[in-house]
Amino acid sequence: MNDSAPGSYRHLLSEVREAGLLRRRRGYYAVVITANLMVFAGAWVAFAFLGDTWWQLLIAAVLAVVFAQLAFVGHDAGHKQIFRTRRPNDAVGVVHGGLVGMSYQWWIDGHNRHHANPNHEDHDPDLDIPALAFTRGQARLKQGFLRWMAKNQAFLFFPLLTLEGLNLHVSGIRAVWRGETKMRRVEGALLTAHIAAYLTVVFLVLSPGLAVAFVVVHQALWGVYMGCSFAPNHKGMPTMTGRPVDFLQRQVLTSRNIRGGRMVDFVLGGLNYQIEHHLFPSMPRPHLRRAQPIVERFCLRHDIPYAQTGLLRSYRHVLEHLHHLGAPLRAADRVPGA
Repeated sequence: MNDSAPGSYRHLLSEVREAGLLRRRRGYYAVVITANLMVFAGAWVAFAFLGDTWWQLLIAAVLAVVFAQLAFVGHDAGHKQIFRTRRPNDAVGVVHGGLVGMSYQWWIDGHNRHHANPNHEDHDPDLDIPALAFTRGQARLKQGFLRWMAKNQAFLFFPLLTLEGLNLHVSGIRAVWRGETKMRRVEGALLTAHIAAYLTVVFLVLSPGLAVAFVVVHQALWGVYMGCSFAPNHKGMPTMTGRPVDFLQRQVLTSRNIRGGRMVDFVLGGLNYQIEHHLFPSMPRPHLRRAQPIVERFCLRHDIPYAQTGLLRSYRHVLEHLHHLGAPLRAADRVPGA
C-alpha cells in the first residue's frame, strides 16, 4: 500500500495523534502501580495472619490475579507506554518481572518479535509452541506424543494453560542462566530473591501438604489467567507465510478485539483492544478504548476486515480452530496403515 494513499497507516497515525492518544499518562500508571503494590502487600499480610489453614487457597487465587495485573504493567513498560524513553520503562518492567518471578528482558524480546510479525508461521515465536499446532503445516509435522496432543489439543488447551506460569518461571531462569538477557545480573538477583522469599514464606507458614497445594493453585490460576488474556488476541486468526504484507494490514488482519466494558478492560489489561495495541504499541493503555472507534471507522472506510467479538465467543473461536487443525490427524489415525 502506498504510504501516501488515503488508506495508509500514516493517515491513521495522524488522526490518532491529533486526537492526543499518544501522549503519556504517567498519573494513570502511578495510580495503577500503587494500587497493585498495595493489594500485593495486603495479600501477603493476610497470608501471614491466616496461618496454616485451607482458607489460604483464597489468598492463592487473589495473588494469581495480582500477579497478572503486575505482568500487565510490565507489558506496558516493555512497549514504552509509561515513559517516553527506554531506561525508566525497563526499570519498571524489570522490577515487576522480579515481583512475579519472570525475566522481563527475555519476555519482551520475544514479544517484540511477535509484534513485528504477528501470526507469521516462520517468524512469530508465539506460534512456536511444541505442545500445540496453530497451522496445518505444524500439525502435519507432529510425531509421537506431540501428535497425540495435537489431535486432542482443543480439549487439552485449558489444562495446558495451568502450566503457563511454570513455563514463564523456567524460561526466564533459563534465559538468565544462559546470559540471553541484557540485564543478567540484576534479573538473576531478582529471580533468586523471588524464588527464595516465595518458597520460604509459604513453607514457613503452611504445613508441607498445604504449602504444595497453595503453590499449585496459585501458579495454575496465574497461568490460566495469563493464557486466557493473550490467546484470544491472535489464535484462530489468519496466519501468514513468506514476505509479509504492509504494516497496517499485517497488524489488523491477524488480530482480534474483544468487546466489553471497563470490567473487560481491567480483566484483560487493555489487551482486548489488540488491533489498536498492535497498530500503536506505545499508546498508553487508557487511550486504547478511545482509539478503537477511530481505527474501526478507518478500516470500514478502506475495506479492511476488522475482527471483534465477545469474550466467551473468542475462546470458542480458539478452541474451534485448534479442533479443526487436529481433525486431519484424527482422521488419518482411523485409517489402517495411515
